Amino acid sequence: MLTASPSSQVKPQQWGTCGVSVASTPALLPPPAAGRLVAVDTRRRTRTVASAALGPVATEPAERSPVPQPPPLSSDEETVLRLGNYVPVFVMLPLEVVTTENDLEDAGKLREQLRRLRGAGVDGVMVDVWWGAVEGAGPALYEWRAYRDLFRVVQGEGLKLQAIMSFHACGGNVGDDAVSIPLPRWVREVGEADPDVFYTSSSGARNQECLSIGVDDEPLFHGRTAIQLYADFMKSFRENMADFLDSGLIVDIEVGLGPAGELRYPSYPETQGWVFPGIGQFQCYDKYLEADFKAAAAEAGHPDWELPDDAGEINDTPEDTGFFAAERGTYLTEQGRFFLTWYSRKLIQHGDRVLDEANKAFLGCKVKLAAKVSGIHWWYRHPSHAAELTSGYYNLGGRDGYAPIARMLARHDGAVLNFTCAEMRNSEQAEEALSAPEQLVQQVLSAGWREGVEVACENALSRYDRRGYNQMLLNARPNGVGLSGAGAGAARRRVAAVTFLRLSDELLASNNFRIFRTFVRKMHADLDYCPDADRYGRPLKPLERSAPEMPMERLLEATAPAPAFPFDPETDMSVGGGLAEAVDWVLDKIAWLFG
Repeated sequence: MLTASPSSQVKPQQWGTCGVSVASTPALLPPPAAGRLVAVDTRRRTRTVASAALGPVATEPAERSPVPQPPPLSSDEETVLRLGNYVPVFVMLPLEVVTTENDLEDAGKLREQLRRLRGAGVDGVMVDVWWGAVEGAGPALYEWRAYRDLFRVVQGEGLKLQAIMSFHACGGNVGDDAVSIPLPRWVREVGEADPDVFYTSSSGARNQECLSIGVDDEPLFHGRTAIQLYADFMKSFRENMADFLDSGLIVDIEVGLGPAGELRYPSYPETQGWVFPGIGQFQCYDKYLEADFKAAAAEAGHPDWELPDDAGEINDTPEDTGFFAAERGTYLTEQGRFFLTWYSRKLIQHGDRVLDEANKAFLGCKVKLAAKVSGIHWWYRHPSHAAELTSGYYNLGGRDGYAPIARMLARHDGAVLNFTCAEMRNSEQAEEALSAPEQLVQQVLSAGWREGVEVACENALSRYDRRGYNQMLLNARPNGVGLSGAGAGAARRRVAAVTFLRLSDELLASNNFRIFRTFVRKMHADLDYCPDADRYGRPLKPLERSAPEMPMERLLEATAPAPAFPFDPETDMSVGGGLAEAVDWVLDKIAWLFG
């Protein structure tokens, strides 16, 4: 095991004091290179936002005194108000920044890229800490050298760090098919002898991206259970990264809870032929989860109930199946409801237990725990929400599938709910998919805020266009920036942070990067970079012990539906609209001609 040595001393970089200089932001910026809006649908439809009708304006009689106007804000007063709207921006590092061989990939190039991010005002970066790379040599043999090298580089460039405990393999998901970082070899060898340690579909397909939650308590891994594997990894991380934790470099620990690090089942793997907008498949047919279901059914007085056999194939539509059919689907029956409750409950219990281990591992550290929830937006407008159900989110028109997750996160000293697909608009999706990413984001963020936890968001797919950035800005501050009027200075809803996927040469290309810089500044409410999180209302305190375990009945009370909080139709901190996009197109052509 690597013995942690003190981190090299790095002279901290000096930055300004969160000053406001709105006028310095250019009105129009050069364009991004043409990028994909949504990998699954290249058809684009323009959404028209209707302007509010204006009624007649009554003029004041000449003899009446004008309504007194408040004095203009001073620069310091405006800065204080804007800081209440500041949203820190993190950028996800390349998936392979640390390789399968546990080496830091091209530190020199990375340092230059991070320096450009810092110059753009970015607050920090996020990185996967791959289980397969760190514990690849054998059980409980942890090698942290490459990650210590990486963290020194990040620290040297004055950036903060969000670290993901990545207990999944890389490869086989949307956006990561070009990189392969498998689970540790010795874990896969256990799976070769007992394939049921992996998630299994009704057709018998095994998924080796992560371990089934059915083995959370099975001592199959050289005497350890899966929960113990995750706990020991996080304890070793804390021991070997103590100097980086103590220095304040690491501000968030996002705990991997499933495929792609997300709290869900691997219901739509591309490695098994899934294509958008397939409904996916339930992933509970390994012998461990099947036995758990049979025991639960027997305890409920239905020993004859079996796992679903009518949920279709991975690329079916809901109406192709007996389970998800809108009017008479099995999901509406007593047996269907029992199964879906069990399936979603197992997922929440898994997340709760792993987060409890994370809380113990990082107790007393000045960090926030976080968990990622996936944006399964297709079939959201179908009555069954089929793709959400196969992923483990029991979310229907009369049942909130996300509030129980938020309530579970709340017990772990307010772990952050990180949600994806923040860049997507309904008008960009294929109509036949019955997709509604905008409403889904509103529902999930509202569930988090209602349960009193911080929420964060990120884009699901890489894109560099102004429309995507504007949608992220809207979701980050759904009711805008309040600088005047009765609500001036009042705390408005905003996310705790935004993570942008991901650092690449394409992002740093001149036109793309200019627009990205504007995006960062707008997330900062037109302020300069602020190094002090206390000033924008996100102070880091020592992590406290999780509250007592919450009865499942208490969690399920949160399924009672509640309306989403209202979101404005458009952001008031736009990076530019149609005219700016036209200028982008012209400048792109010029760059192409003379490039």
